[in-house]
Amino acid sequence: MQAATTLKTDRLLGFQRVLGLWALFAALAAGAQTGTPLQSVTRVQQQAPANGAPTADAASGPQAERDNRQRPPPAVEAPAKEPEPEPGEFERLVAQSNGGVPVARLGASARRSTGLLAERETPARVPPNYVIQVGDEVTVSVWGSVDAQWVLRVDRAGRLTLPRVGPVPLAGETVAGLEDRLRARLLTVFKGFELAAAVTDVSPVKVHITGFVERPGDVVVPGLTTVSGALALVRGPAAGGSFRRILLVRDERVVVSFDLYKQLRQGKRSDDLLLQPGDVIFVDAAGPQAAVLGSVNRPTIIEFLPGETVADLLSLAGGFAPLADRGAVLLEPVAQRREKGALQLPMPDAAGRALSDGDVLRVRSLAATAGSNQLRNKRVLVEGEVGSPGEYLLPPLATLVDALRAAGGTTQGAYLFGAQLIRGSVRAQQEVNYERALRELETEVVRASTDRASRTEDLTDLSGQAQQLLARLRGKRPDGRIVLDVGPDARDLPPLELEDGDRLVIPTRNLGVGVFGSVYSAGSFALAPQQDLGYFIRRAGGPTASADYRAAFVVRANGSVLSAQPDVGLWTRKGTFEAQPALPGDTVFVPEEVFRGRFVQGVRDWTQILYQLGVGLAAFRTF
Repeated sequence: MQAATTLKTDRLLGFQRVLGLWALFAALAAGAQTGTPLQSVTRVQQQAPANGAPTADAASGPQAERDNRQRPPPAVEAPAKEPEPEPGEFERLVAQSNGGVPVARLGASARRSTGLLAERETPARVPPNYVIQVGDEVTVSVWGSVDAQWVLRVDRAGRLTLPRVGPVPLAGETVAGLEDRLRARLLTVFKGFELAAAVTDVSPVKVHITGFVERPGDVVVPGLTTVSGALALVRGPAAGGSFRRILLVRDERVVVSFDLYKQLRQGKRSDDLLLQPGDVIFVDAAGPQAAVLGSVNRPTIIEFLPGETVADLLSLAGGFAPLADRGAVLLEPVAQRREKGALQLPMPDAAGRALSDGDVLRVRSLAATAGSNQLRNKRVLVEGEVGSPGEYLLPPLATLVDALRAAGGTTQGAYLFGAQLIRGSVRAQQEVNYERALRELETEVVRASTDRASRTEDLTDLSGQAQQLLARLRGKRPDGRIVLDVGPDARDLPPLELEDGDRLVIPTRNLGVGVFGSVYSAGSFALAPQQDLGYFIRRAGGPTASADYRAAFVVRANGSVLSAQPDVGLWTRKGTFEAQPALPGDTVFVPEEVFRGRFVQGVRDWTQILYQLGVGLAAFRTF
């Protein structure tokens, strides 16, 4: 029994050896068909995984591949937003001159990823002038008489140890000379081979940043970091630091004086050197500064060097904006700011003017200067009884006559006495007057109510009427109409100069006269020839018992107002308000006695109030 078992085991082992040899021959045959030689791939001086984590070989197989596919990529945590550095004294002064809008120093906005984001940046191509240092990874490929590929790291002694060859000193060598150095060493052992070598991973660099910076001290930056990159990682120079005199000190010797503006202005990075371990970056104190504001492509505060001029300042600010006034600039010298203010300097004569510390240079915008009526064309809307209503672009000094001419003149039904010129600037002023008058009227209402309360009179009716009046006035707004000096039979408008955005409306002749307010039969009546205002007031039934007839007034079609009160100087030699001739489009308003006697007695009459506020005819008809 034991002999039979031993024989069976020997046969099984022999069968396994045959399978193993067959697999080896199959692999050799596959290599011969593809022409790929067997290679010796060696990775040396690799660090063991931390915390006892399994190696790649231990974590291989189908299960490991499924786990890798299902495992989500590591999350990149965004660094916390840090507070902005405090502005300097000159920055605060410029912000005040700029209407409270902060103005940053040129170069202060240069920032870069920090923290985890900086560590996970995609490695850039290692440039030929990169100096190899301790910890760098070098990949060496050799083929020909010897086939090998090695992934090696430079040890602390600055050497790269090649298998079967020995150590090669590399620390301090540039990437450009890497292959020559390795080839010379390999030729001492091998002949007839080709070689390719590259730095495939660079080590972090520890440098010292000092001077006028937000965070002085030792800083570890990613490999291939330049002077500007290291400064960006520490938020750049402080408020009192220079952007134009940054010294790179290496082995107690100044290697380069870096000017960030040279990079911003010309895009040149010849002085922006790669950092090496032990380098010191020193940020000097800021030099003289000047501000460029207004219509430039980049309003900013600029640190200037001795000999730089207004032209250099404008160039660093990106030049003139598209709508800039290139004919002159305004310069506010710090020494004369309080006494003389800004100086207007004609261009290009001022381009070579020298600068002083604290100067503020302003470039005016043509969009702003175009606000003057003398400097821009006028866009005017003409409507109503004209040949071609529409919007017209007229010359800078155009008048109402020019607007009518551009619109093809008036039609036969046009009534120039009722022409309405609506202007935005006038409406804005009327709004201010309107609000002020309403506040004064509210004060008079409260005072009148208090006076009546002191006489123990009933306040219910008075309060209700007061609130009604104020609510209606609050619902009406001025329209910006300008009263034109034209007569009832006018055939032309006055040569009033236009403003941009004016609106001219030529109405149809209105053959009616309206009578509203405290009359028995308010309405509009057909105009009768040679009739006066009294005729139409009588046709409306005359004033009621509660009317304040002495406060009646008429609004003409041209927007002017005539009052019945003798103290406003509108009584004529005919004697009375009623004797005034009625004109087409007149609107007569007779107020209630309660309006005048209780609220505005001794202050002003309703005619003066409405005339000052510019309230339209629609407002009269709602009372």
